[in-house]
Amino acid sequence: MRAGPAGPGLAERADWTEPRAPGAGNGDGHGDEQGRRAAAGETNPPPPAAPGEGEAGTRAPDAPAPDAPAPDAPAPDAPAPDAPAPDAPAPPRRGRPFAPGERVQLTDPKGRRHTVVLTPGKQFHTHRGALSHDALLGSTEGTVHLSTGGTPYLALRPLLSDFVLSMPRGATVVYPKDAAAIVGYADIFPGARVLEAGAGSGALSCSLLRAVGETGTLVSYERRPEFAEVARANVEAFFGGPHPAHTLRVGDLGEVDAATVTGTVGDVDRVVLDMLAPWEVLPVVAAALLPGGVVCGYVATTTQLSRFVEALREHGAFTEPAAWETLMRTWHVDGLAVRPDHRMVGHTGFVVTARRMAEGVAPPPRRRRPAKGARPEPGAGAEGGPEAGPAAGHGVGSEAG
Repeated sequence: MRAGPAGPGLAERADWTEPRAPGAGNGDGHGDEQGRRAAAGETNPPPPAAPGEGEAGTRAPDAPAPDAPAPDAPAPDAPAPDAPAPDAPAPPRRGRPFAPGERVQLTDPKGRRHTVVLTPGKQFHTHRGALSHDALLGSTEGTVHLSTGGTPYLALRPLLSDFVLSMPRGATVVYPKDAAAIVGYADIFPGARVLEAGAGSGALSCSLLRAVGETGTLVSYERRPEFAEVARANVEAFFGGPHPAHTLRVGDLGEVDAATVTGTVGDVDRVVLDMLAPWEVLPVVAAALLPGGVVCGYVATTTQLSRFVEALREHGAFTEPAAWETLMRTWHVDGLAVRPDHRMVGHTGFVVTARRMAEGVAPPPRRRRPAKGARPEPGAGAEGGPEAGPAAGHGVGSEAG
């Protein structure tokens, strides 16, 4: 269904409807019996017409006799013999050969990956020779193809993580390690109603759509129209067309009514915020979320982290927020030489999660050991000064806005 998807997508859940061959009868033997009667010249009346056949038992003057054999031509509304039903989904992509328009990931012996869109007659060129697209067309995943310089390339369909790192970008993408943490810790489940603010380049939208499936709903807001177009194009490129569960809107979530998100206030299961100032939209988030729903924020700096966590606490409609980051380090494994690699994907952003309280219920106070200097001491004088206030203790000043 999709032209060059990365990993399994919508087309994997396609079910084929085998069309019935014209003149093959309806499965109860009436077609064969009628043909035998006509061949033997019998004139016994045929069985009564099924409900809905004909119009009040009449037929046109030039219509064939009731005991004539059924014509071989299909009915006007019947599907063609070799075509699926009109509403049948596209055939599953799993296991089928590469086709024109698909994305293929080529990996060389050094592990360098190149993503190409297959086009008949074109070639993939590197300093190690060229590889014809025609040689890839018709082959399956997991095959190895030699360039004109003799370099072997492994051909596979790219995964979602591969697609995200190579797709066109408007805003910075959410890295796969963070997208996986958001999907897991925000508990994005099949059929969920999810609200996303800050679509960016569409990387996180692809992961959220994978999680909610066709039975869920993802409403994405993006303030910048140019970013929204990039996100829309990337989502459609990955899924092979518009996703039935996705709605992309250009606008500021903080300026919309919560009832316009899904049509009902308090009908959203999960909210994911990937924006500069997520604390500004908390009133809309609180009105949109169901009790027990999860709000998940993704911010880049410690200043944003502190202000968002404190805003969640002060709002009074959310549980105690949890904040963390994910660090991913690969390892070198070669026989007895087992050690961490010298490079890693370190800090990319902070993830914050909290849950919606029931309406009118305040969260219980969290007992914690106070950190020295985190809060202004009672009766602090000039020595405490403005620096000892909440703005300094939280790392939030006038520039944080």
